[in-house]
Amino acid sequence: MTKLKSNLQKMRDGEWYICIDDELEALRQTAADAVYEHNHMHPSERGLIAPKLRTLFAHAHETAIVTAPFHCVYGMNIHLAEGVYLNADCAILDTAKVTIGARTLLGPKVQLYCPLHHLERKERSEGYEIGYPITIGEDVWIGGGAIILPGVTIGDGAIVGAGAVVTKDVAPGAKVVGNPAKPIG
Repeated sequence: MTKLKSNLQKMRDGEWYICIDDELEALRQTAADAVYEHNHMHPSERGLIAPKLRTLFAHAHETAIVTAPFHCVYGMNIHLAEGVYLNADCAILDTAKVTIGARTLLGPKVQLYCPLHHLERKERSEGYEIGYPITIGEDVWIGGGAIILPGVTIGDGAIVGAGAVVTKDVAPGAKVVGNPAKPIG
């Protein structure tokens, strides 16, 4: 007899899953507790990343900095390389793997969205979603208020202008601005 996959396993496998689920809710609560500690700890005690948040992340290099306030959904899918800097009010909806390369800088209020809700009304009302990974290369600069959508890869050395909505991959070294983000000279 075949064992049915849990919604967590479906999420990890990049399949459609139901986000209204006790196991996933428990993981979201663990993340919420770590985020709360990070956001409310005195800066001199918090360090670069509060202890609970650092251990929640899949990987956070010792030199990575997450400025409070910060928000993530699970944390367990976030990978921060050496010298990564997340400015205040960044939000990462990490229902899939999020990789941020070395020396990459995210301005205030940058948002990374991995989940995509079902386009069909019935499935959407039942809580179906799927997560697509976001990969940001090394030495990238993402301006304040930019939004990176599910499945996007941003190449090494690229620049994303403030307020841009990135719906497609960005080539290494490219500069993109606008909604939707488009390359500029």
